[in-house]
Amino acid sequence: MPAEPCELSDANGTGEETDGTHSGEDISVAPEISTGYRSGMKPVTTSDYAVSTANPHASRAACEVLREGGTAADALVTAQFVLGLTEPQSSGIGGGGYILYYDAETGNVTAIDGRETAPVAADENYLIQVSAEDDSAPVPDARRSGRSIGVPGIVAALGLLHDTQGTTDWAALLDEAQTLANDGFEISPRMSASIANSAEDLSKDPEAAAYFLDEDGDAKVAGTWLQNPDYAETLRLIAEGGPDAFYTGEIASDVVERATRDVEGFTPSLMTTADLAAYSPVVHDALCAPYRDRMVCGMPPSSSGGVTVLETLGILNNFDLAQYAPSEVGLDGGLPDVEAIHLIAEAERLAYADRNAYIGDPAFVDVPGGGVPELVSPDYARQRAELIDATTSMGTAEPGLTAAAVGAPAPESGTSHISIMDSYGNAASLTTSIEAAFGSFHFTRGFLLNNQLTDFSPEPEDENGEPIANRVESAKRPRSSMSPMLVFSAGGNGEIGELEMVLGSPGGALIIQYVVKTLVNIIDWGMDPQQAVSAPNFGAMNQPATGIGIEHPLMAENESELVEALEELGHEVNPTEQSSGLSALVHGTGQAIVGGADPRREGIVLGG
Repeated sequence: MPAEPCELSDANGTGEETDGTHSGEDISVAPEISTGYRSGMKPVTTSDYAVSTANPHASRAACEVLREGGTAADALVTAQFVLGLTEPQSSGIGGGGYILYYDAETGNVTAIDGRETAPVAADENYLIQVSAEDDSAPVPDARRSGRSIGVPGIVAALGLLHDTQGTTDWAALLDEAQTLANDGFEISPRMSASIANSAEDLSKDPEAAAYFLDEDGDAKVAGTWLQNPDYAETLRLIAEGGPDAFYTGEIASDVVERATRDVEGFTPSLMTTADLAAYSPVVHDALCAPYRDRMVCGMPPSSSGGVTVLETLGILNNFDLAQYAPSEVGLDGGLPDVEAIHLIAEAERLAYADRNAYIGDPAFVDVPGGGVPELVSPDYARQRAELIDATTSMGTAEPGLTAAAVGAPAPESGTSHISIMDSYGNAASLTTSIEAAFGSFHFTRGFLLNNQLTDFSPEPEDENGEPIANRVESAKRPRSSMSPMLVFSAGGNGEIGELEMVLGSPGGALIIQYVVKTLVNIIDWGMDPQQAVSAPNFGAMNQPATGIGIEHPLMAENESELVEALEELGHEVNPTEQSSGLSALVHGTGQAIVGGADPRREGIVLGG
């Protein structure tokens, strides 16, 4: 369905909403709550440029930047600053993220690591005891105390990208977010439901309670007009002073004051203004590997997402998935074949085993053997594929390289994703997060501070007394599952060819699975991007349970049959409502771009 420039089309409509309910998990580790499924969404076709974000305000604002001639980098800056206002439960300037950027003129694919860092004063016991003299645990727990707060990285990462790839004035890119913050916007149903789910924790922070809750301490309801003059003032300073204004001066002082505030019942952070002033994003070459006749590029560590997605795809390269295409294919994708679920879940188990064992901040952790390149190499993938039994699940896989410390997977779930293609042929893929929904619940200057340090393994050593790769260390970046991706045709000599796709998702440790199923849906099963992101979620981490997303109508209708069939293959099955937030943009014919946004959240695709 074609779209008018930067205008909402029928394809972006809500479709037939199905109710989503929270399954009752501990919200310290649970992804954002499920808030429904919009059945019947159609792909959106644009020409020249397109953007997909998880919130209509952010999509419209970024689309306007593209329409005025801005680059994908410019639009990304605008989208993130608006998301920090209109989707504060998921991301914001108090968090971090990972950016993949394709420069059409040079053909370079750059990876910018804007992940948060631990304070310099943090040691390996930072999350489990107050100090060397006081071995009591942080209160009320690691997530809700100041100990979870990392030095925010997203503003610096966006500033670095804009310096090299932006053409629109930095200050102008923050105008729409400032206007929305001053004038106000309506709280969406999803935002209201998220507030209600976290109301008790938000109530313990006076500033957060005043902003998110009504006079009775209940969540402000959908449709409430919400203004945020403090955020507007924060953005004014960043607009005038550039990204450095976030890391020095009054903003930095207020971030540190809030993180280190000594309040009864809350262990403070050890962050200092020097930690903020010293923060710097890290630039890498993207990590790329072949899948079928494409080259797929993702983030290298400190994110584990790119490695794990690429290793999973490399293993699946050894199987003919085309023969296991879904049935009942329609606008919402199709019902996955049980054999496909089995093979994909087994490949993911093997890849997650390596991820858990070997991946951490590369400034602190060396991957054994041939390093990250070996993990995503065809030869290694072939060896791993030979471990898959077509008739029986392995349950739990062992890592495949030489021995290394193993850390438990840590989910991040207060997350969002932005996909952009501009009229110059550039593309941006950003996954951005404050960790769990509403981060640490610490609120200052109109935005929330992250709880990303809980992505570290809290215990510094494994059961054998060996140091864990993802343990806390001074100024270290915690491991992440965020998986922004760019897909290209395969050029000669293992090089990338033409840009074909931009995609990614929020969803904690399940991000990897959401991205894998979307790529398989498009590449192996020929779905359009909307079908691919709408389609059922399924997969496995390195544990006996295989998850299936019963928020999808087809999965709910066929739950008992799927469970029985998977159990016959030795799987323990965990049917849950999975709150992905996928977006995918695919180059069509000519200048056409075809896009899809996840019906499980409120995102939309817009373009020109």
